[in-house]
Amino acid sequence: MGLFNGGNIALTDIPVLTSDEFRGEVVRHCQSGDRLVNLFGSSDGPQGVRLFAVLGLEDEGGLLVLSTRVLAGSPSYRSITRDLPAAHLFEREIAEQWAILPEGHPWLKPVRYHVNYRGVADIWPEIERRSIPGVYPFYAMDGDEVHEVGVGPVHAGIIEPGHFRFQCHGENILHLEIQLGYQHRGIEPMLCGRDLKRGVLLSESIAGDTSIGHSLAFCEVVESLAGVMVPPRAQAIRVAALELERLVNHVGDLGALGMDAGFLPTSAYFGRMRGDYLNLLLALTGNRFGKGLCRPGGVVFDMDAGMVDEFCYKLKCYKKEFDDVSGLLFSRPSVLARFEGVGVIAMEEAKILGLVGPVARASQLEQDVRIEYSSGMWQYYHIPISLSATGDVLARALVRRQEVLRSIEFLLKILPGLPKGPVSAPVGPMKADSFAVSMVEGWRGEIMHVGITDDQGSFTRYKVKDPSFHNWFGLAQAMRGQEISDFPLCNKSFNLSYCGHDL
Repeated sequence: MGLFNGGNIALTDIPVLTSDEFRGEVVRHCQSGDRLVNLFGSSDGPQGVRLFAVLGLEDEGGLLVLSTRVLAGSPSYRSITRDLPAAHLFEREIAEQWAILPEGHPWLKPVRYHVNYRGVADIWPEIERRSIPGVYPFYAMDGDEVHEVGVGPVHAGIIEPGHFRFQCHGENILHLEIQLGYQHRGIEPMLCGRDLKRGVLLSESIAGDTSIGHSLAFCEVVESLAGVMVPPRAQAIRVAALELERLVNHVGDLGALGMDAGFLPTSAYFGRMRGDYLNLLLALTGNRFGKGLCRPGGVVFDMDAGMVDEFCYKLKCYKKEFDDVSGLLFSRPSVLARFEGVGVIAMEEAKILGLVGPVARASQLEQDVRIEYSSGMWQYYHIPISLSATGDVLARALVRRQEVLRSIEFLLKILPGLPKGPVSAPVGPMKADSFAVSMVEGWRGEIMHVGITDDQGSFTRYKVKDPSFHNWFGLAQAMRGQEISDFPLCNKSFNLSYCGHDL
């Protein structure tokens, strides 16, 4: 059954295929150019689990939803991953959450190491369950000259927990395995029910540096199910805040890349400039991370003419300074020598792995929710897609630079012409027995929230997908054949979220 971003359909309208038909349709669509956007399970009562696949129809800008049932008495199906590698982490998550075996999966390993939702016997009997994981299976290589380097899960400073296991020959990385899941937050179960005030606060905490992106997605799911027409002015303020969030993080990342390359002048400049954009969010929302702005029905804060003029004046000043400082970063041979050819992901590999966001665009994949699956105000405004071709650290930095400039241009265009009118609308009860989707192009890439309601109009399943869920495996692949000393630089060029992954 098809729908568009921000839309909803009745659960009874989603076709229920046999497991072989389901697998065949997903593989056929993806081999013909469409994309696996989401794959997850939802409780189907005593019968078992219903699996849903959301496919992005690249030529149509729409979404196709398919489903199949996995019965409680036979909790298995034939894995999709061997024909579609982009499905590998989705299927590992399904196995962990629902104790369902994707038969033939090449590396069926726990993703987050939590107790499954069904409360049935584990499908990994050889792995001892503990409240803190300590017995993950890791891939290992043999050889007299092969050595293993373990980094984490405890890191210096304020970095969140994650374990990186390198198999090396001298300085050369043969294989990197990344294990996350050390934070057991239980976000998805907590988002179920009908307490929308609590739900939007939780959505802002999915990934603290993406508060606007995730809260916007949550609000759009609720608004779709409640039939709310969000006022145009509220929609415009939302997308302006989303671009400010992009500016904050891209500018900060460029500064961090300068630091990891040992070029301290740009690190200091960009670090201070990041504070300028954080202060714009502070002026708009009352805090520096955009929390408290997006609420179902609209936004909490408005912008008067004085604030708009001040924002535009500051953005023009910031743009000139950004041009100067980024020119300094990208004109130094010592910096370019550290960026070029490091952590390369070719376009075909990025497509096979299902990468998203700036990481995908740095490998020349034209993927951007604002363009492909436009909804709300994005149907009336256009931001050109920012691409690079080499798929290395330099390409990922150049994409960020271009997106900063285009976000500033967008804000200078949209802010002076904010639509007139209110900034919120009343929100009624949500539709019963329905399936709603929201996709948002956060600064890291494609965010997707899916809400499924029961016969009372309450969320019985809420599925969150942060872009980092796609891209962590891309980082592992990018490090193959690289020197281990290049890992901090390559890692920063991806800058993925631990907490966005550890739901």
